[in-house]
Amino acid sequence: MFDSFEVRKVLVVAPIRVASFSWPAEIEKWDHLEGMRYSVAVGTAAERLAALRRQADIYLINRENVQWLICESGIPFDFDMVVVDELSSFKNHQAKRFKALMKVRPKVERIVGLTGTPSSNGLMDLWAEFRLLDMGERLGRFIGQYRAAYFRPDKQNGQVVFSYKPLPGAEGQIYSKISDITISMKSTDHLRMPELVDSRYTVYLSGTEQERYEELKKDLVLQLPDGDITAANAASLSGKLSQMANGAIYTDAGETVAVHGRKLDALEDIIEAANGKPVLVAYWFRHDLERIMGRLQELKIPYARLDTDASIRKWNAGEVPVALIHPASAGHGLNLQAGGSTLVWFGLTWSLELYQQTVARLWRQGQQSETVVVQHIITEGTIDGRIMKALSEKDGTQAALIDAVKAEVGAYG
Repeated sequence: MFDSFEVRKVLVVAPIRVASFSWPAEIEKWDHLEGMRYSVAVGTAAERLAALRRQADIYLINRENVQWLICESGIPFDFDMVVVDELSSFKNHQAKRFKALMKVRPKVERIVGLTGTPSSNGLMDLWAEFRLLDMGERLGRFIGQYRAAYFRPDKQNGQVVFSYKPLPGAEGQIYSKISDITISMKSTDHLRMPELVDSRYTVYLSGTEQERYEELKKDLVLQLPDGDITAANAASLSGKLSQMANGAIYTDAGETVAVHGRKLDALEDIIEAANGKPVLVAYWFRHDLERIMGRLQELKIPYARLDTDASIRKWNAGEVPVALIHPASAGHGLNLQAGGSTLVWFGLTWSLELYQQTVARLWRQGQQSETVVVQHIITEGTIDGRIMKALSEKDGTQAALIDAVKAEVGAYG
């Protein structure tokens, strides 16, 4: 854009939270991107229109609004470069978003697709993704043409074909066809296995949600019996602040008050991105469990609590897409490595021992996957960051808890 002037206006299509937070955060982080103007076109129609009319180099939009942008917004599609973050979300050639983007594809001079799971459901997924990238040059302009060249019917009832399987040698032929425009890096090529990969999924409260968090935090601090923070009330305060960071808090009467749903949204994103790979979710509070189960039921995603021998056997047999675990009850002694390789911390614990033992349920000998991924969902501007700091510095002492709570509530002390 600024060196060789090959492009002048870029559209990035991404999952909504990635478009809203991840891309802007990365643009702000890197020195070589200083001065690059970006505009985030998410929110209401009016907000999206205002963002698209703003002068910028890069425009970020969530994939659900691609059809709106192209067919309804009235904004001229004059982007000469498109980046599709999570290209696999365009694997359905019958989806409205795919058809809309194909309408304007000839106007785009440069297009890049990013995905870690290009063919999670098999090689058939690749056709639509590469049709978008090269307009059918490599794998054909029509899905029927692609099927006929590389597949044969698998499961069928008379003339009705339910699934296809690749012809002998088809996989190699397909990869050869797309190799000139594809860069593929596998973890097995770069990591000693089993490798432990830690990552953070940061979520951000809205202005109103952050105000509510600060208000509740202030109320809690004012309830302290004296001016100093002791070990006993530090533990109590930390628990309340952690609850709020996770999205809900218990009242004195034992009722649950919802604060936000940001971590639930993040968990939904992570499960979707796993594309069917089993996910183990560590929760800490009872209301975490109840809200997670509620969201999974809404999404019709099968799940199980790993609290019985039968549920653990099912997990290890690969029969449970999402498993829920409490570190205190299942952190020690369980062999869960046969069931999956992804652990998500929905709620964090101060206990370094419980944390390490829970991670060790998957990161251990016998783990068949090349990489174990541990995702931490962190709410920005809350006590989560201080807990993560203590864990990363391997500090599981009571002093770390007290210091962190003092720092967290210092403004009201």
